[in-house]
Amino acid sequence: MTRKKLRPIPTDFTRLFGCDYPIIAGPMFLVSNTHLVSAVSAAGGLGGTPSLNWRTTDDFRKAIREIKSRTDKPFAVNLIVNQANIRIKADLKVCVEERVPLVITSLGNPKTTIEKMHEVGCKVFCDVTTLNYAKKVEDMGADGVIAVSAGAGGHPGPISPLVLIPYLTRNLKIPVVAAGGIATGEQIAAALLLGASAVQIGTRFIACEEATVDQAYKDAILNSNPEDIVLTKKISGTPAAVINTPYIVKQGLELNPIESLLFKHPKTKKYMKMVRAYLGSKVLEKAVAGPTWKEVWSAGQGVGLIEDILPAAEIVHRLVKEYYESIEKLPGRAAPNSSDSDSAKDRNHNRSSHGDFSATGNGNYEAQVQL
Repeated sequence: MTRKKLRPIPTDFTRLFGCDYPIIAGPMFLVSNTHLVSAVSAAGGLGGTPSLNWRTTDDFRKAIREIKSRTDKPFAVNLIVNQANIRIKADLKVCVEERVPLVITSLGNPKTTIEKMHEVGCKVFCDVTTLNYAKKVEDMGADGVIAVSAGAGGHPGPISPLVLIPYLTRNLKIPVVAAGGIATGEQIAAALLLGASAVQIGTRFIACEEATVDQAYKDAILNSNPEDIVLTKKISGTPAAVINTPYIVKQGLELNPIESLLFKHPKTKKYMKMVRAYLGSKVLEKAVAGPTWKEVWSAGQGVGLIEDILPAAEIVHRLVKEYYESIEKLPGRAAPNSSDSDSAKDRNHNRSSHGDFSATGNGNYEAQVQL
């Protein structure tokens, strides 16, 4: 079936990477494979995957080359940059040598990653949950931040996206990507209105045809509600968002007293993170790959808005279609006259550069909605 090409959604993010739509398919452990990444990028978004989805660094390099063979569009790789990731140096070397267009860092100090990727002309965005950390990575030279807010899958932040996005855009000069509970085009429009230059969407892409996860996992995404998402420390020691299955209920959400003590002690914290991350990844791997009574399924609160399983490219297409339909419904949709347009520019003169998308050349409300 030939799909009608939709209009691009121009933002600083799309201009930075040369993609049509400000949509990142969030890097998801054990979910984001080469087919999913390349499908999203080829559809006009930007597909992402964690380097640790492959057992060895050599396998990771092969995966990067496979993505490149499937599409010439930009894509992203997530690197965990703390000391618990024993592969960080080797995987970063691959990202540098293969010139990965975008590296997304999480859980650690990204300084070395930023420096190395900039040497080869590539970009680095950093996961952040607070302004303090966001300003630190901006000072290090990060090209943008992923604002991980309440409602996100993986390791969500504590702040509502309604607050975190404008809070960051008012205080940073680099682009802000909204992440947390986003599964529809209406939410994309809302995020851009709040000042984001792009969105990162994870859970919606678990329910796609390219995701090679057990059908029970996909069914759980379709059948769960936001109230079913809970935070557990049992996977990595840090609160992680998962679907509240009977196994999760049985295990409980908190670390036992001894583990908690070891996590807090400076001399044992690093090793506890490594042990807990290893054990947690093994449980996740079994749950994702096939039937098991240990049902540990990572997901965000966006599950309540997901009702079907589609090809990844069709998801991107629907998101963009919903985006344009949603801004058509906004009050005052009629194109403003030139004086209105000038007033809008004046009102937003002091906004960060990544939030000013009014200069798209069409002068209509659609451009203003992206402010």
